[in-house]
Amino acid sequence: MSGNDFSSITGLPEELDIEDDLERSQQQVSIRVDERRYGKAMTIVDGLDLADDDVSELASELKSQLATGGTVDEGRIELQGDHSDRLPELLAERGFTVEADAR
Repeated sequence: MSGNDFSSITGLPEELDIEDDLERSQQQVSIRVDERRYGKAMTIVDGLDLADDDVSELASELKSQLATGGTVDEGRIELQGDHSDRLPELLAERGFTVEADAR
């Protein structure tokens, strides 16, 4: 049994990604809203300790659920508009801990 193989201990299938959930719950992500050119709001999700592919996948999911555009820049997600009201809930649903003062 490898050091990171919890499936034999828990009896749960590996597809559940329990290790990923544990890693996400231990991350403190922050959300802030910056003002960009022409007074447009940009919501920044920072503090993600994920692989680039995972950050891109998360960004795609969030953009879809928030019906907005955005990008990934240097490991942080930038979403067009002010989504500080709904974003903590969406990140919590995915197992992330959002800093309390980030709103």
